[in-house]
Amino acid sequence: MSASAAFRSGALVSNAVSRAGAGYRSDPFAAELPLMLITPALFAANLVVARWAQGAGIPPVFLAFGRWMLAFLILLPSCGPRLWALRGLLRANWHRILLLAGLGMGLSVAPQYVGARHTSAANVGIIFAACPALVTLIETLVWKAPLSRRQAGGMFLAILGVLVVLAKGDVTALGQLEFGRGDLWVVLAACGWSFYTVFNKRLPLPPLPSTVKLAALIGGGALVLAPFAAFEAASGTVADFADGRLYAALAFLAVVPSLGAYFFFDRLVAAAGPARASLTVYLIPLFATIAAWPLLKEPPHLYHAAGFAVILAGVAVASMRRR
Repeated sequence: MSASAAFRSGALVSNAVSRAGAGYRSDPFAAELPLMLITPALFAANLVVARWAQGAGIPPVFLAFGRWMLAFLILLPSCGPRLWALRGLLRANWHRILLLAGLGMGLSVAPQYVGARHTSAANVGIIFAACPALVTLIETLVWKAPLSRRQAGGMFLAILGVLVVLAKGDVTALGQLEFGRGDLWVVLAACGWSFYTVFNKRLPLPPLPSTVKLAALIGGGALVLAPFAAFEAASGTVADFADGRLYAALAFLAVVPSLGAYFFFDRLVAAAGPARASLTVYLIPLFATIAAWPLLKEPPHLYHAAGFAVILAGVAVASMRRR
């Protein structure tokens, strides 16, 4: 969900957006460029490490739970006093916090990690790149938001690009609906992130300091995932606590994509503005594919390039403004 997300602009950076506001001034491009490269690289690291963790035999739901639990514990010393001071406001909005956390930290991450056991990091990143089209579809079907022909065409292209990746470029697989189960888990995670994005807009949390909101959602995500991690363990899929790779994966995921990526995205929004910052989501599949090749021995294929190109074309069509 991970990735994500960029996958994950949503509620976690809303305060950064409000601080930047309409009156921000962009720094020179040379100052923005490092942030525009570092941010998606950190988000892409989530996909690569999640895939590596499955090779190490780390239970996927426990990995998602442990990632958010450790990230929350890291934030607690600095955010704890403010969380306590705002406990009344947080308690009054507990249902919204758990809803957003369940979607953004739970449904968009745990199925992603389950899917990573059976599909490549490139597939995960490219499928998540279609989230803007899924958001448009959800807004249209659930909230009856108006849909122009241009948006409909762009959404169709983006979904077609995902189908190209799911079918690995095999047209006959599309006709027979023969997709890898790992990819379908990732589609579920992408739907979770898309619903999170929509609910963050339709049922937003009250104004909160950005770090407090981040800590509340991360803590809520760990709380939502806890019973599922317990069920996973009860079913026989138990983490090997004697394996050092478990702690390495949890520490990396908690620090780099869970906290570090949002820190740099926050700075990028302030420097370049929300519109330009959001474009970095489309670099995540590229970075994930490049990193997965040498690290995971997962070479890219032509269908990855074809599917990604169709998704980008769909997003471009849907984003065009009438002149």
